[in-house]
Amino acid sequence: MTSAGRARVLVAVAAAAALLSACDRDADAAQRPLLVAAAADLRPAFTELGDSFEDATGEEVTFSFGSSGQLTQQLLEGAPMDLFASANRAYVDQVVAAGVGDRATQRTYAFGRLVLWSRADTGVRWEDLDALVADDGLTNLAIANPEHAPYGQAAAEALRSAGIFEQLQPKLVFGENVADTQRLAATGNADAAIIALSLAVAADEAGEGRWTLLDEDLHEPLEQQLVVTSDDAALATVARRFIDHVTSGDGRAVMRRYGFLGDGEDPPASWGS
Repeated sequence: MTSAGRARVLVAVAAAAALLSACDRDADAAQRPLLVAAAADLRPAFTELGDSFEDATGEEVTFSFGSSGQLTQQLLEGAPMDLFASANRAYVDQVVAAGVGDRATQRTYAFGRLVLWSRADTGVRWEDLDALVADDGLTNLAIANPEHAPYGQAAAEALRSAGIFEQLQPKLVFGENVADTQRLAATGNADAAIIALSLAVAADEAGEGRWTLLDEDLHEPLEQQLVVTSDDAALATVARRFIDHVTSGDGRAVMRRYGFLGDGEDPPASWGS
């Protein structure tokens, strides 16, 4: 074989090796679990939907739950998440504007609601926000940190709209996210908490807690959106399938059961009863 022929063979072998290596990397990426960064209020619903998605598709899903603001910061700093589900559209807009999210996949999946929640064994149920001010026995009220948690922002806005924020401000304690806020009340570190309806419904199913649905006109709508954030084609495809699962008929039934309404949907009469 001539020198030129040997050179062509070596180039071909190198190219084939590089192609096989790239295929192996793609296969490895496709085989790892789908990583979903999700707002803390989604834990009950997404945990259930993650299980049904795995059963239906064989694709494994791993969730990272937290406040939408903190998850946004992690994504902007390069966290390897494939799908971002926020409790507020503004954070998804921020991710998309930074080039981290695929604008074509951005969509509203639900509108959230606030409730006033307390442990069932406290013997007290506040029927509305004004009752908190009237109760001299109220020591503290937990809300999620408004600096980075959409449900905390909505809670603070609701208190201001009700004209009682200044009165209750000395009694406010802050959770890192809305799930942590519920924990403060559940462990007795707060008398009551303003949290997501989804967490109150999940507590109901566990036989825990009592709650009152708050008027949605007290705050700006909690328009919850999601967007694909993966830069891997295979995982982006799986992320889009998970979005389809969440927004399917069966997915909507689960979301609605946990209090996530679609546009124009009215809450069941049983809520807050």
